[in-house]
Amino acid sequence: MPQFRPPFNLGPNTELRMDLYLHAFQGLALVLGLCLGSFYNVCIHRTLSGETVTNPPRSKCPKCGHFLAWWENVPLVSYLLLRGRCRQCHLPISPRYPMVEALTGVVALALALRFGPGPQWAVHMAFTGLFIVTSFLAFDTRIMPTRSLLIGAAAALVVAPTLLGVPLRDSLFGVAVGAGLFWVLRLGSARLRSGQWLGVGDMALVALAGALLGVGLLPPVIALGAALAGLAALVGRRGAEESAKAPLPFGPFLCIAITAGILWGHRWLALLG
Repeated sequence: MPQFRPPFNLGPNTELRMDLYLHAFQGLALVLGLCLGSFYNVCIHRTLSGETVTNPPRSKCPKCGHFLAWWENVPLVSYLLLRGRCRQCHLPISPRYPMVEALTGVVALALALRFGPGPQWAVHMAFTGLFIVTSFLAFDTRIMPTRSLLIGAAAALVVAPTLLGVPLRDSLFGVAVGAGLFWVLRLGSARLRSGQWLGVGDMALVALAGALLGVGLLPPVIALGAALAGLAALVGRRGAEESAKAPLPFGPFLCIAITAGILWGHRWLALLG
C-alpha cells in the first residue's frame, strides 16, 4: 500500500493514529460507495425508462409509482427491512438494486485499500462508477453510452498524467492502439456470418482504458476481458438455449477487466517484467 501523509498533524503515537485514520477512511469509502451505488441505480433505471436523473426529484417504485420515503431509500438496509418488496404495492423489488449498491461499496472499499485517501481514490471511483453504469446498460440494451465513454477518455487523458502518474505518451499510445485495434476487429467481425460483434461503444471503452491505464496494461486487460466474455458465453450456451441466441455484450467484461487493471495492474506489469 502507498505511504500516505494526512493533511494534519497526528501528534504522538503517529503509527497508531495513522492506522485509525486509514481504517476510518476505508469505512467512509464503503458507506460512500453504497450511497453512490444507489445513485447509479437511478442513472441506470431512468436512462432505460427515458427519464432524467433530476426529474422526478424523488425515487419511486418502478411498478406502482409510489414515491419512496427517506427510510425506504437507505442503501441495502431498506431492501432488507422491506424484505425485498414495495411498501405500497407489495410487489417484489428487483434484486439488481441491492446488487449494484453492494458492488459499488465493494469497489469503493477495494480502491480505498489499494490507494488510500487522496485524489487517486477519487479519480478511480469516478471511472469505476462509469464502468458500473455502462455494464448494466449494455446488458439490458446491448448499447454502450458512447458519448459518456468518449468524454471519459478525454478526461482520462488529462487526469492520468497529472494525478495518476501515467506518462502522457503512454496514455496517448493507449488510446491510439486500443481504438485502432478494435476498429480493425470491428471491420473484421462485420465480414463474418455472425455479424458485427464489436461496436463503436466498445472502441470508446478501450480508448478510455488506454488513456487511463496506459498502453502497457492494454494487452492483459483486453485478454482478461475476452477470457471472461468467452467463459460467460460458454456457460450461457450450456445453461439455456434462449440465452445463447442473444450474443453477450463484450463491454461489461471489458469493464471488469479494466477495474482489475486499476487494482492489480502494477503487479501484472511487475510479472511481465
